[in-house]
Amino acid sequence: MPHTVKLSQRFYEKFGHDLVNELVNWFNETDTTYRAELRELNDLNFARFDAKLEQRLAEVKGELGKELAEVKADLRSEIAKSRTDLLGALHAEGQTLVRWMFGFWVATVTTLGGLVVAVLHFLPAARP
Repeated sequence: MPHTVKLSQRFYEKFGHDLVNELVNWFNETDTTYRAELRELNDLNFARFDAKLEQRLAEVKGELGKELAEVKADLRSEIAKSRTDLLGALHAEGQTLVRWMFGFWVATVTTLGGLVVAVLHFLPAARP
């Protein structure tokens, strides 16, 4: 056991080696006891700190999971809304496109009909 207490030679001469050695041993034992108690107290405090830290981490993890679930739900809702809006817009665009195509088709058929009538009217040899 290492000596933590060291007294001067004069102290030894004044009180004697036996008494001073007994006093030094008592100081060393007391120091060892206090160190052991301090180590136990530190271990206990660290264990409490570790338990609180684990508890807080679990709480934060739970809150984060809950918030992440809310964000996912909001995101899915926004995607569904955007998809519905997009499909509605495409449907409206599709109706407009069909109307435009029908108009183009009518104009083309009318033009072709007029062209056939003109060819048959102005070219006598093309008549049957």
